[in-house]
Amino acid sequence: MNHMRPFATYQLTLSSSRDSIKQVEPFLRTVHKVEELGDKRFHDLLVSLTEAVNNAIIHGNNCDPSKPVVIDVQSSPSQITCAVHDCGRGFDPASVPDPRLPENLLSEGGRGVFLIRHLSDSVEFSATQSGMAVVITYYL
Repeated sequence: MNHMRPFATYQLTLSSSRDSIKQVEPFLRTVHKVEELGDKRFHDLLVSLTEAVNNAIIHGNNCDPSKPVVIDVQSSPSQITCAVHDCGRGFDPASVPDPRLPENLLSEGGRGVFLIRHLSDSVEFSATQSGMAVVITYYL
């Protein structure tokens, strides 16, 4: 008989340093049910989560190592949900320009949000009391 709880939760707190990005993949591989995504969807989740963490470190926390980026992951029988929290003032995701438009092709920004939106089954951006949260969901 399987005595696994239907929901499993995981948390990783990172320093807002670009070097912290390398901790995302090993952490993600510890999540129960992540293997059920298959190789392609795991890669999509890894890219989405890495982009969200990168944005939180660079744009949300301005690479200030004293400001944490917190990743909360919950897996259930039907989905894996990853929330990335930063200490930034937030932004309007609707105002991020489409990086595919000719006038934006050489721009530095906008690709991360674009990738997250297109690689995730669901994504929500919201301001919180302490900063910004990006919630990425993949359905199993």
